[in-house]
Amino acid sequence: MGKKYAKHNIWTVLLVLALGAVLVLSGCGEAGKGAKPEAGKSPGGAGKGVQDTLIYGRGGDSVALDPAIVTDSESLKIGHQVFDSLLEYKDGTTTVQPGLAESWEVSPDGLVYTFKLRQGVKFHDGTDFNAEAVVFNFERWANTRSPYKYEGDSFDYYDSMFGSEKSRVIKSVKAVDVSTVQFTLNKPQAPFLQNLAMTSFGIASPKAVQEKKADFKSNPVGTGPFVFKEWKRNDSITLEKNPNYWKKGQPKLAKVIVRSIPDNTARYNALQNGEIDLMEDMNPDDVKQLEGNSELVKIERPPFNIAYIGFNLKKKTFDNPKVRQALNHAVNKQAIIDALFAGQAKPAVNPMPPTLWGYNDGIQDYAYDLNKAKSLLAEAGFPNGLPEPLTFYAMPVSRPYMPDGKKVAEAIQADFEKIGVKVNIQSPEWATYLDDLKAGEKDDLYMLGWNGDNGDPDNFLYTLLDKDTIPGNNRSFYANEELHKILVKAQTEVDQDKRTELYKQAQEIIKKDAPWIPLVHTTPLMAGKTNLKGFVPSPTGTESYSNIYFE
Repeated sequence: MGKKYAKHNIWTVLLVLALGAVLVLSGCGEAGKGAKPEAGKSPGGAGKGVQDTLIYGRGGDSVALDPAIVTDSESLKIGHQVFDSLLEYKDGTTTVQPGLAESWEVSPDGLVYTFKLRQGVKFHDGTDFNAEAVVFNFERWANTRSPYKYEGDSFDYYDSMFGSEKSRVIKSVKAVDVSTVQFTLNKPQAPFLQNLAMTSFGIASPKAVQEKKADFKSNPVGTGPFVFKEWKRNDSITLEKNPNYWKKGQPKLAKVIVRSIPDNTARYNALQNGEIDLMEDMNPDDVKQLEGNSELVKIERPPFNIAYIGFNLKKKTFDNPKVRQALNHAVNKQAIIDALFAGQAKPAVNPMPPTLWGYNDGIQDYAYDLNKAKSLLAEAGFPNGLPEPLTFYAMPVSRPYMPDGKKVAEAIQADFEKIGVKVNIQSPEWATYLDDLKAGEKDDLYMLGWNGDNGDPDNFLYTLLDKDTIPGNNRSFYANEELHKILVKAQTEVDQDKRTELYKQAQEIIKKDAPWIPLVHTTPLMAGKTNLKGFVPSPTGTESYSNIYFE
């Protein structure tokens, strides 16, 4: 018999992230100070004059509201409020704790996980959460021919975390009884519990999925602290308190309105004017003004991300790694950071942050060296630079790792011109942008980034750069068989020291092949009102709003 959650569990991945102290907002102020007279008021509030509605400002809209079919954080932010997963992360960390599953046992061979589920939990549509609901969700995600998978949809995160159809980690999911579910694996997976806690694997109401069909992606139904109410495309999403939430005393707010305000300065102005209460992705240049405002407070998310320029290896231009290496040498990362990140970033060397265990700090970056870049291009057969302009996709929305994608793209465009490489910048709207990168037909190179989901190197290296994740999260269509073998071995190895060595080897291969230009790691900046309490920033970039309240 396996060892219980409450005791030592050799299969639980012990994660130690040097992310610093968790920031919890503090301070004092009048309730609703700075807000419009009626802002934040709704029936059922905590008391007379106490604000009970949070208005949250972000840079872009969601792509869809079913967390199983998306990979963008704007969609997952909403999913995190509407859905619960079997496991969850302790606030401000990537430490796994019970969620919809109260406890679990693991077989000695690491192939069977048995979860005891919470009883009495209801979906927002009033139906029961139980073991059959868990089975329904996992079978939906694993079955590429599922009747509940609709045109244009794909379960990319499931494939990234639990293997593609040809190499599934999960063999079967069985309801032992109404409150017990058992997972049997084809092979051990070290980050299995970490993966289950991700928002992408939030448990949806089977009834709602079956009845709403393709419309479910716009009308989500989970067990989470907030109930979805309304989506005004490119404007706002409204969530209301789940009065039957299984966590006692949560949520503390009656309503959350998530507004899309693409321009960073406009979003900050909205905060200053009392139109919103909390915002993300501040312009670094606005920090000094913020710090002089006694009614507002700066919030830093722990740095746990990567922004990068990816090469589309489907395009013949990038067949030769020397071309990719040359373009790495041509980008002046520090100048970009100094000009556009106001010191809130540092140059990226590897495709994972240095705060994550397994990081290879022995690897040297491609130095900014225009002569070396020109020499490599000449060796690749392009002594006068590339003959045709490249199509460069620049992000149309601000992200925690990229405050202004277009300006960064323009800086890189200027760098490339110095070695005879011309690029045409394009920035279609966000959903189209992601679809185009996944198809890989229109872009030659692109800008993207990643915020860690679960505190494991697998979530960066395998998820973004393994051949199994094409055409999902691997937008570069990069495939290296040696790398694949190392990453798969690292997934099944439970000794963290051995896994660390494997991931260091993987980073050496990736550096030599240069499918990306790793650009920066940032400390994402947020800001909120001083009377807003209970918000704990997460290294994953996706926080729960259920503990937020206003003084």
